[in-house]
Order: sequence, then C-alpha cells, then structure tokens
Amino acid sequence: MPGKNILEMRGITIEFPGVKALDGVDFSLREGEIHSLLGENGAGKSTLIKCINGVNRKDSGVILLDGKEINPSGPYDAMQLGISTVFQEVNLCPNLSVAENIFVGRQPMKHNQIDWKEINRRAEELMSRFHLDIDVTRPLSYYSTAIQQMTAIARAVDVQAKILILDEPTSSLDENEVQLLFSVMRELKASGMGIIFITHFLDQIYAVSDRMTILRNGHLVGTYDINELGKVELVTKMVGKDMDVIFSLKRAEVSPDAPIMLKAEHIGDSSRIDDISITLKKGELIGFAGLLGSGRTETAEMLFGASRAVHGEIFVDGQNVSIKTPFDAIKSEIAFCPEDRKRDGIIGDLSIRENIMLAVQSRKGFMHPMTRQEQTELADKYIKLLGIATPDCEKKAGELSGGNQQKVILARWMAASPKVLILDEPTRGIDIGAKAEIQRLMLEMCGEGVSVIFISSELDEIIRCSNRIIIMRDRAKVAEVDGESCTQQDILRIIAEGAA
Repeated sequence: MPGKNILEMRGITIEFPGVKALDGVDFSLREGEIHSLLGENGAGKSTLIKCINGVNRKDSGVILLDGKEINPSGPYDAMQLGISTVFQEVNLCPNLSVAENIFVGRQPMKHNQIDWKEINRRAEELMSRFHLDIDVTRPLSYYSTAIQQMTAIARAVDVQAKILILDEPTSSLDENEVQLLFSVMRELKASGMGIIFITHFLDQIYAVSDRMTILRNGHLVGTYDINELGKVELVTKMVGKDMDVIFSLKRAEVSPDAPIMLKAEHIGDSSRIDDISITLKKGELIGFAGLLGSGRTETAEMLFGASRAVHGEIFVDGQNVSIKTPFDAIKSEIAFCPEDRKRDGIIGDLSIRENIMLAVQSRKGFMHPMTRQEQTELADKYIKLLGIATPDCEKKAGELSGGNQQKVILARWMAASPKVLILDEPTRGIDIGAKAEIQRLMLEMCGEGVSVIFISSELDEIIRCSNRIIIMRDRAKVAEVDGESCTQQDILRIIAEGAA
C-alpha cells in the first residue's frame, strides 16, 4: 500500500512571457505509488515536471521533499536530492556502452583509475534486476529503444532515487516491451519508490496507476484514485468536452471511379520490404496496421525515397516516376511526416516560420526565394488553420509542445500542396484532443483531394479514419480490409495468424 507523502507541491505558479503555464497547482506523491500526471499538450505537465527537477523556477508556491522545502537549481541538483527523470526522447550517449551510460560521471575508481570490471559487473546486476540478460559492454545504439529506456531507468535507480519521473516512456515500445516496463515499475513501487508516470495511452493509465492528477490549461482539475473515474469521465475532464464531440469524425467519401493517385507495383529490396504493391485513389485515406517492425515505416520511407527500392515501379497521378531520393518524391508532390519528429521532422533551432517554409522553398528551388513577408503570411495562415499554440511564427519550434510540433510538420507539408501525404505515427505521444484535431485535418485534406497514407499503432484511430486498411506482418503485406466494416479483433487476428 502507498505510504506517506514524499513529495508535496503547493500553489505552484509559473509564468512565461505572455502565458501563465501553471496557476496555483497542487500535487503530491506517496511512497510506493505510481501516480499518473495527465492532460492535453500545453496543460502544464512538462512545466510541472521541470519545476520538480529544477529546469523551471517557480514564481510562487512551495515544494516539500520528505517534509523539507527544496528548490533544486537543475537536474543534477534534483538527482542529488533523489529525484530522477527519464524523458520521452532518451537523452543518453548512443556511442557509449550500456554500462558507461549507467555510470557516466560517477564511475567507480580503483587506484586512481576507472574500475571497468566493477562498472560492468554492477551494470549486469542492474539490468538483470530488470529481467534483461544483455552484453552491457556493447554500445547503447546496438539495442532497441526499449532497452535504451531500461538503461535510463537503471541509471536513475542506481543513483538511489526516491522519486522516478517517467515522461512518455512507452510511446516507442511494443506491447511486450510495455509489459516488461510495467513489471519493472511495479517492482520499484514495491521497494517504496514513488513514480510519476506521464502517458497519453488511457489503457496504460488504468493498468499500472494508483492515482491520477489531471491538469488543463495550467490549472488543477483534480486528483483521483484510479477507480474513481472511468475513461469517458477522464477524457471529459482532460479536454473539457464530451468524448462524442471530440471524435465526431466522418470518414472520407471516395467515388468508385476516382482516379488512382499513387500506385506502387512490387517495390522492395531483400533487407527491408521484399515485395509490396499498393493503390491509393484521389481523396482516399489508407491506414497501415501492424506491430512495430512489421514493415509499415519501411514501406513509407521507400515511397518517399528515404530508402531506395531495388525493384518495382511507382506511379503518381498516372505517371511512372523514379523516386531515388526525398527530393525526387517532393518533385512528384509526395509529402512525408516521419515517425521521429525530433530526429527527422522538426528543426528545433529554427522558427515555426522557417520550419513551415522548408518544403515550399524546396519545391520552388532556392534560386527563387520567397520574401520574408510571403513566408510570414503563409506561416500565419497555417498557424491559424491548425491552431498552433504560439504567440507568433518566430518562436523556436523546439520550444513547442509535442502536439504543436506535430502540427508544424503537418503545416509544412500542407503548405506544399501535395498530391500524396504519408503520415507515420502523427498522433504518437500527443494528447487525445490534439489526436482528434490531427485526424480531423487528415480527413479534411482528403475532402480537398489529397490522398493520405496513415500509419498508427492505435487500431481504434486507424479504423475510425481509414477507407481501407493494409495489414503488415514480418515486413510483408498480409491482408487488405475495408475500414468501415472491420473491427480491432479482425485486425489482431490477421496479425496473429498472418493471413486474412
């Protein structure tokens, strides 16, 4: 059973220029508790977390750790106090070994030298505690995202944290990896650690949490035991609207004789996708379903030229096109929003305006630059259209919330007026309200004649939006089903059995 409060935050207020990010928020965490912190993007979750670990300074309020007031000056100071944070984007060193990542900056020494034998031994013990039997001397980059997450958690545990903050730790994990993480979280909880868990997956909240705190627009909505609120009530409190209103979406209507906008015939290579064929009509939305590693992203990258198809042909609007690079795809009016928006999508140090202009300027050619006024007018148009939360288009894109970054990437490609738009996990790691907005935008674009390929790990949104669904398994297309008549059970059965 959870014990006494180890963390108390009272009346926390933080103001940034032009916005009050937190307004008198209270929060508490008990020993041996998993406490979910919930809310839409921009609700104040990240600001509250950054206040706990010292990145953000509060303007008013008090933070108590074990009953004593604290004011951490930064993440290192917070770690010294026993507060460790594992962020959504694993911020470790991929070129260093697993063991080095766990002990970097605090390596055990022997005779004035780093004791590598002790480092590797302790790292193996830590990873075995998490039921992982791996070679800790290998570079971190050798391992999956799940093991990288576990490495970050192992580092946090080894510094004897009292409080562990997990910010969207499951967004890149498959179901088995999620269950492994949950078993580790339960073990840490049983040892008395308090865990703050941030996620947008409703099922995961109910699977592992003891309590939940909901924020909306920088205000505290309330703190509840996990059995106090059902999912519909939870969503309503997070968004401030009824769930039926949020997802009042209408699937795109496609005429039977609509022209084929994209056709891929037997494209592939031996190492990524062996052989796949796709047809996509004008104004149609096709969903790609399948487990992580099933070949969904590999297919998207091949269609966009991010990886090269060794064989097969691609036709756009009836024309046979050669797509060897992303620039070839852009010239053929194909757009691609990648899965990893931090690595492949957003350029954080550029402004929103500059990020939006990238694809448009690439189409025009850099010998024909747009004026600053033209850029600002176009950026402002899509900021308003997509509801991007920013004071102006000159704000750095890296300073936006995840949902707003995703909207900037969408704006970039909408501004380029593509014929085909490929969206790889566009709703991953964003709140339920932002998910609904992006789904609505996809369907509106279909209504304007854009053809959309939509990849998602969430089957309910694939079914909600798609005219047809292509099901992938083991890097091959195993079935194609009607989006309106299929169910989640149908798709899961096909994935399990490998055939329709």
